Amino acid sequence: MSANVLQVVSILGALLILAPFAAAQFGRLTPASVAYQALNLLGSGTLAAIALHDRQVGFLLLEGTWAVVSLWGLLKVLRRNAPPGRP
Repeated sequence: MSANVLQVVSILGALLILAPFAAAQFGRLTPASVAYQALNLLGSGTLAAIALHDRQVGFLLLEGTWAVVSLWGLLKVLRRNAPPGRP
């Protein structure tokens, strides 16, 4: 993948993390929402993949952890919002 494409994808990944954070700060979105958690997971997963591609271990640790924690948060929100009687 070309360096320019990686830069564009990196920017999109960062925006997927920053947009819900800003929305939460302005009271437009809550961290306990599916949208917040899903956007964080997509953004951090994207950045983790790029860090892996570029062999940036520190960045991979940060974004990989962020993705795992976001996945855990998303699953928690989805379980809480599941109809009664479902596991």
